[in-house]
Amino acid sequence: MAEVDQVTQSYEGSTDESEDEESEEEPKLKYERLANGVTDILQKDAASCMTVHDKFLALGTHHGKVYLLDVQGNMTQRFDISSVKVNQVSLDESGEHIGICSEDGKVQVVGLYTREGFHENFDCPIKIVALHPQFGRSSSKQFITGANKLLLYERNWLNRWKTTILHEGEGTISNIKWRGNLVAWSNSVGVKIYDASSKQRITNISRDNTNFRPDMYLCSLCWKDNITLIIGWATSVKVCVVKERDPTDLRDLPTRYVEIVSAFESEFHISGLAPLGERLVLLMYVNETLEQTDKEHCARPRLDIIHHLPDSYEEISSDALSVRGFQENECRDYSLEHSDGESLFYIISPRDIVVAKERDQDDHIEWLLGKKKYEEAMMAAEISQKNIKRHNILDIGRAYVNYLVDKGDYHGAARKCQKILGKNMDLWENEVYRFKKIGQLKAISQYLPRGDLRLRPAIYEMILYEFLESDYEGFASLIREWPGDIYNNMTVVRSVLDHLDRAPSNRTLLTTLAELYTYDQRYDKALEIYLKLRHKDVFQLIHKHNLFSSIKDKIVLLMEFDKEQAVNMLLDNEDKISIDKVVEELKDQLELQHVYLHNLFKRDHHKGQKFHERQISLYAEYDRPNLLPFLRDSTHCPLEKALEICQQRNFVEETVFLLSRMGNSRRALQMITEELQDVDKAIEFAKEQDDAELWEDLISHSIDKPPFITGLLNNIGTHVDPILLIYRIKEGMEIPNLRDSLVKILQDYNLQILLREGCKKIIVSDCLTLLKKMHKTQLRGVCVDEENICESCHSLILPTDIAKPFSVVVFHCRHMFHKDCLPTPGMFCNICSAKRRRPAGGLGEA
Repeated sequence: MAEVDQVTQSYEGSTDESEDEESEEEPKLKYERLANGVTDILQKDAASCMTVHDKFLALGTHHGKVYLLDVQGNMTQRFDISSVKVNQVSLDESGEHIGICSEDGKVQVVGLYTREGFHENFDCPIKIVALHPQFGRSSSKQFITGANKLLLYERNWLNRWKTTILHEGEGTISNIKWRGNLVAWSNSVGVKIYDASSKQRITNISRDNTNFRPDMYLCSLCWKDNITLIIGWATSVKVCVVKERDPTDLRDLPTRYVEIVSAFESEFHISGLAPLGERLVLLMYVNETLEQTDKEHCARPRLDIIHHLPDSYEEISSDALSVRGFQENECRDYSLEHSDGESLFYIISPRDIVVAKERDQDDHIEWLLGKKKYEEAMMAAEISQKNIKRHNILDIGRAYVNYLVDKGDYHGAARKCQKILGKNMDLWENEVYRFKKIGQLKAISQYLPRGDLRLRPAIYEMILYEFLESDYEGFASLIREWPGDIYNNMTVVRSVLDHLDRAPSNRTLLTTLAELYTYDQRYDKALEIYLKLRHKDVFQLIHKHNLFSSIKDKIVLLMEFDKEQAVNMLLDNEDKISIDKVVEELKDQLELQHVYLHNLFKRDHHKGQKFHERQISLYAEYDRPNLLPFLRDSTHCPLEKALEICQQRNFVEETVFLLSRMGNSRRALQMITEELQDVDKAIEFAKEQDDAELWEDLISHSIDKPPFITGLLNNIGTHVDPILLIYRIKEGMEIPNLRDSLVKILQDYNLQILLREGCKKIIVSDCLTLLKKMHKTQLRGVCVDEENICESCHSLILPTDIAKPFSVVVFHCRHMFHKDCLPTPGMFCNICSAKRRRPAGGLGEA
C-alpha cells in the first residue's frame, strides 16, 4: 500500500509524517490538495458536499454557503443559501442550472445565469436533490428531492410545478443518482431504480449489512454508464446492469430488469466509489485498533483501485490519504466525486479536498527517476516523447550520465553519452571537460563522435596527450581507430618525437609515428620506420601509395625482411623497378640475388637470359637441387661454362646431363657406371639415348659386375636381346637373384609373344574387314556419260559417233582416259601416280 506523502509533494501542512520506507510498486494515481480559494474557505467553514462539472466545481458547506470554483480551486461565485448545513448540490449536464437543498428544508433550483427557478421551504430537512441531466433543455424542468418521501417536480403546460410521489414509507432518502431515463435512490431498506420513460420502478435491491446504521454508513451510488449502476454500502459492493426484458415475458412486469453481475465484500467501509475504465475506484473509511489500549481510532482513509469479479475482486493499487483532520472524521464525512470528462477523482472531507488523477507518462518517468531507474525512464521517454511535457530525453539522459559518474561507472556513463548527447557538440565538449576534471578521459575516448559531426581538434588532441603520457598501447589504438583529419597531425607528431627522444627503441611509438606520417602523406618517412621495424604493413604501404621509386635503394632491406613478398612485389612491378636494377642492388647479397633470379626464371625462362650464366654459379652455391632442372629448362645457358663448374664441384648428375646434351653419351655413361655405380640410372640413361653402341658399352662394362648383370637382366629385355648378355656371362660367375631374373626374362618374352599374337589377330581382323570393304567398293559400277571428259586430252570421253569403235580406261579413283591418251599401255592413273607415287589398278576398258 503506497503512502500518498511519498508519491506527491502537494500535501503541504500534512499533520502526518511520511513513512521512511518507500514502496517499490509504482502508484496508479497522483494526488494534490485542492488549494487557492478552497484553503481559505475550509479554514473558516467545513465542506459538506460537492458536485463536479467538467468546467467548474460546486462546493456546499456546513454554514449554508455554496461556492462555485474553477478546477484549480479559485472561487468564482458564492451563494448564501442558509445558516445551516447544505446537504446536496446538483448540476445538470450543461452546467447552467443548479439544485441546492439544506438541513433547514430549503430547496432551490435556479439558473446560474437567469436566476429564475424553483424556491421552496419544507418543514423537514431535505437530504438530497437531483436535477434531470437535460434540465436546461427540457420543457418540463424535472428534478427530484428526497427526505421522508421521494418527490418528482416538473412544470406543466400552465408553467406551474407539479409534484409526484415516487416513493415513501421506507425511511429517509439518503442518495439519488439520475442518468438518462434511469433514477436510482437509496433509503434505509435498500436501493430502487425508476424508469422515467415508462414511469415504472424496475427493481429493489435490499441492503445486505443491516448491522450498520444507514445514517452513519451512507449508501454510495454511481452510474458507470447509462445502464450500469455501482452500489457501495458499508462493506458491500454491487455492480448492477439494467437490461431489456424479452417481450414474450412481459405480462405485467416492467420492460426492464436489473442483473447483479458482481457482488463482494470490501475490507473496510465504503465512503464513495467511481468507475475508472473497466476498474473501480473505492474510497474507504478505515478503523484501526491500537495494540496498547485495544481501542479503535480513525486511520487515514484509503483510495483503492480494484478489478471486480463476479463474487470477489483483485486489488490493483491502494493508497492511504493524509487528509486534514482524518482523526476526527466518520465514514459519512467522506465522499468521492469524479469528472466524466477526464479521470479526476475528488476526495471530499470536512477540512480538506484532495484531487486524484491518473498518472500520465510524465508521472511514470518521474517515479522511475526517483527510483534511479534511468534506463527504463529513457525507454519510456523515447516511446512517448510526443506526449510528455515535463520531461525530455536529453535531460533524463544527462541525469543518467550524472548518476553513473557519481556511482563510479565511468565507462558506462561514457557509453551512454553516445546515445544521449547525439549531435549536440557543445554538450559533448562539456562532458569531455568534465571527464578530464575527474581524470577519466580514457573512459570517454572510444565513444567520441568521429563521423560527419566532429568536435574541435583540440578536444581529440587533449585525449591523445592523456594517453601518450600514460598508455602507449592505448595511444596507438586511438591513432588506428580515429580518422587522421580530426586532429592536428603535426602537433601530435611533435609530441611523439619528444617521447621517442626518451624511448628511441619503443616499437609501439615508432609504429604509431609511421601511421601518423602515412596520414600526413609523408610516405618516405613512414617507409623508413616500417623497414626499420620490419613491419608487416610495409608492402601494403608500398603498393597502396606507389612508393616504388622510394624503395630502389632499399631492395636489400625488403628482401631481408620477407623474401617471398619482396620478390613477388618486384616481379609484379618490373615496369617500375627493372630486373637489371634489382640484380645490381643485390650484387653484394648473392643468396638474395639467387632467390630473385630463381623466381624470375620460374615465371619466364627467357626474361633473365643474360643472367643465366651467372645463375649457374648461384645455383651451384646456394641451391643445387634446382641446378639440374635449371640446366634442363634453360636454352641460354653456356654448356661449356656449366660443365666446367659442375666438374669443379664434382656434380656427377649435372655433369652426366651436360655431357649427354653435348653429345658425349659414352663418357656420360662411363661416369654413371664408374662414379655413381648406379645400374638403374645407367639403364635409364641408355634407354633415353636409344643407341645400340651405348647398350654394348653398358654390357661390356657390366659383364664383370654381378649386381650390374642382375640389373641388366631385369630391365633390358625390351630393348636388347637378353641372349647377347647371357652368352657373355662367364661360366661359374655367381649372380645374385639369377633365377628370378631368368624367370622375369621368360615372363617378359611370353608377354611379348602374347602381345604379338594379339596384335596379329587384331591386324588380320582389320585387314579382312578393309579387304571386304575394298572388294565391295570395287564391285560398284562407274557411270560414264556425255559429260565426262578425258583427264589427259580434256575432250569428251565418249565419241559423238557411237557406231565407231573406241576404248576408254576407267580407274578406281574415278579418273577416265582415252586408251590412246595414256602415255604407256600400263594400267596406272597418271594423276594419282603423280600424287601418291604408287600404282592404282584400273577398273577396266570400255
